[in-house]
Amino acid sequence: MKFTNTKVQMMQNVHLAPETDEDDLYSGYNDYNPIYDIEELENDAAFQQAVRTSHGRRPPITAKISSTAVTRPIATGYGSKTSLASSIGRPMTGAIQDGVTRPMTAVRAAGFTKAALRGSAFDPLSQSRGPASPLEAKKKDSPEEKIKQLEKEVNELVEESCIANSCGDLKLALEKAKDAGRKERVLVRQREQVTTPENINLDLTYSVLFNLASQYSVNEMYAEALNTYQVIVKNKMFSNAGILKMNMGNIYLKQRNYSKAIKFYRMALDQVPSVNKQMRIKIMQNIGVTFIQAGQYSDAINSYEHIMSMAPNLKAGYNLTICYFAVGDREKMKKAFQKLITVPLEIDEDKYISPSDDPHTNLVTEAIKNDHLRQMERERKAMAEKYIMTSAKLIAPVIETSFAAGYDWCVEVVKASQYVELANDLEINKAVTYLRQKDYNQAVEILKVLEKKDSRVKSAAATNLSALYYMGKDFAQASSYADIAVNSDRYNPAALTNKGNTVFANGDYEKAAEFYKEALRNDSSCTEALYNIGLTYEKLNRLDEALDCFLKLHAILRNSAEVLYQIANIYELMENPSQAIEWLMQVVSVIPTDPQVLSKLGELYDREGDKSQAFQYYYESYRYFPCNIEVIEWLGAYYIDTQFWEKAIQYFERASLIQPTQVKWQLMVASCFRRSGNYQKALDTYKDTHRKFPENVECLRFLVRLCTDLGLKDAQEYARKLKRLEKMKEIREQRIKSGRDGSGGSRGKREGSASGDSGQNYSASSKGERLSARLRALPGTNEPYESSSNKEIDASYVDPLGPQIERPKTAAKKRIDEDDFADEELGDDLLPE
Repeated sequence: MKFTNTKVQMMQNVHLAPETDEDDLYSGYNDYNPIYDIEELENDAAFQQAVRTSHGRRPPITAKISSTAVTRPIATGYGSKTSLASSIGRPMTGAIQDGVTRPMTAVRAAGFTKAALRGSAFDPLSQSRGPASPLEAKKKDSPEEKIKQLEKEVNELVEESCIANSCGDLKLALEKAKDAGRKERVLVRQREQVTTPENINLDLTYSVLFNLASQYSVNEMYAEALNTYQVIVKNKMFSNAGILKMNMGNIYLKQRNYSKAIKFYRMALDQVPSVNKQMRIKIMQNIGVTFIQAGQYSDAINSYEHIMSMAPNLKAGYNLTICYFAVGDREKMKKAFQKLITVPLEIDEDKYISPSDDPHTNLVTEAIKNDHLRQMERERKAMAEKYIMTSAKLIAPVIETSFAAGYDWCVEVVKASQYVELANDLEINKAVTYLRQKDYNQAVEILKVLEKKDSRVKSAAATNLSALYYMGKDFAQASSYADIAVNSDRYNPAALTNKGNTVFANGDYEKAAEFYKEALRNDSSCTEALYNIGLTYEKLNRLDEALDCFLKLHAILRNSAEVLYQIANIYELMENPSQAIEWLMQVVSVIPTDPQVLSKLGELYDREGDKSQAFQYYYESYRYFPCNIEVIEWLGAYYIDTQFWEKAIQYFERASLIQPTQVKWQLMVASCFRRSGNYQKALDTYKDTHRKFPENVECLRFLVRLCTDLGLKDAQEYARKLKRLEKMKEIREQRIKSGRDGSGGSRGKREGSASGDSGQNYSASSKGERLSARLRALPGTNEPYESSSNKEIDASYVDPLGPQIERPKTAAKKRIDEDDFADEELGDDLLPE
């Protein structure tokens, strides 16, 4: 039995040779040492005992065995010591082979060495050896390290230059780009010394030069930018550098050198492969724009027609329409407009409508309704509508015999396209065109037709009709159409503003303010409503709130002269003349030639007692508008006060030309001649005034005195006329005195008429009354008069506009006239003062 088992084991190690001599390429891959057979380990009692106990970890008995496999007797259940076939040839744990401790596995254990047999501690991490020796440091002074460091600095400078450019600091960006260029040249020289020229970093050189050229261009240093681009383009080592000729063409276009711009655009176009269609289209658009600016519309038409045939887009179609309009080709204008209409927007509106009641789908739809992509689509659609509306307004008056027929054609084309909603806007624009031509009836007819359509168009049409009737002072119709506009669209700020205007015109300021506030709640950018709220608070004498409204409006409209003037006016009402002057100075900075603002500044300075500044602004106001009686009056009084009689005469003569029926101006001219010592001229002026106004008592008094002093015979005749007028005056006064016993109203009326007949009340205005009072203060017939005595002349004259009399503010002084801002369009619904 023992022999049989031995024989079986021997036969297991015998391998028969193959029958053929052919080599098997895949033989031997499945052969392995039976020592590593683990399939029978569960049935190996010795192995299981070693696992369960510390038997397998006992130190070996002998230090060395001759064979690689040791047969270990294992007691079996039969009492005999046998060796299992699965453990024959299995190395003993901890056996020593050839003086080296065998590892516990086929892979040598980490940290298990001979020292373990000599009683040393187990140290798998070799911590007893101490720290590892440091790595060998690189030499910083080596040329390679210097080159790497310098290359890093160049890259950082280029990045800093780009960041500064994006932040708007163009000067710093240019400085960084220059520093990068200088360090890059040093880097190239060092590389040439260390390595061969083939190892130079061309990408870094290209990026440095390109960034430098770009920074030169944005800083408007076009010559330097062109030189830098030339360096890049002429270097054959830079691949695809020819496309930069498009940038050079852009620079020549900014310099208005159109021939060179077109040349470089075409050179760049030759460098772009035909597969890159988008880039070629953009270059073709640049060529078309250059031709338009150069006035070569036929060449521009060729470029844009090519674009519209290859890849139509909105800008190309719009520019093509403009070019045909410039050359006056009606049929081509129509075709270009039709091409513009058919350009696809590539916007899918259906994806923003939830198709089901699924909550998850609805959430996704709500999330994408206002994302960045949706905003881009809205901007694209708004741009398309703008191009179409502008093109229609441009070509409608010329494509047909009349602009109405042209608008009708455009409306029909738009209705048949994807922009159906623009047809109503074109109709409204047609009505506005009628308004500009002063054809109000046609405008009203069109708007009334549009009023019967859907709510949005109805609200817009009713809003315009309300504005039309409001400007025509038909407040009832304006209020009616404003109600229709508000009912059609409660959130229409223009309709609410117009409704507030009609209420304001009726004097209900509180209710008007409510409409304006509601308009602002619907649209916070409605500047007309905010402006009108300020005017309403001013009417209600709520000056602080009015000031807050206009200051907010000033933050929105920084250079609005109306807003600045209203702020100054409120400060004046709040009795803060210094702030009023400061804000009026800002108005002058915006509109330096407005005579009303200049005269207002002169009035404020005069009120403050600064005569020199007041004279400067009054004189500037007179220079721009020499027909303002108040300014003329002040200047004449100023020269009289300073005793420059000759200069005062020219202002009063101009006033007499403007108001020839007012006797006071001729009297002031004669008085200036008399005070300057030119008595003959004064006498002639008085005589001429007497011929024009024979019943003027003051003129006859001065004629009597002058003729008496000069010894003329006409003195007696003028004296008789004077006595007759004085007697008539006494009769009138007696009648007035007798009538005083009657009603107070009739008495006041007769007093007014008598005052008018006496020639003492020359003007209904406050300044005219003051001047009349000063004229009455001149020497009378019973006062001594000495032509040689300047002292008596000065004593008898009272300054017509002296500082001791406070001049009242008039309505014309409280606002800027509408004609002064004809070029400023604030909308039809802006509330007038």
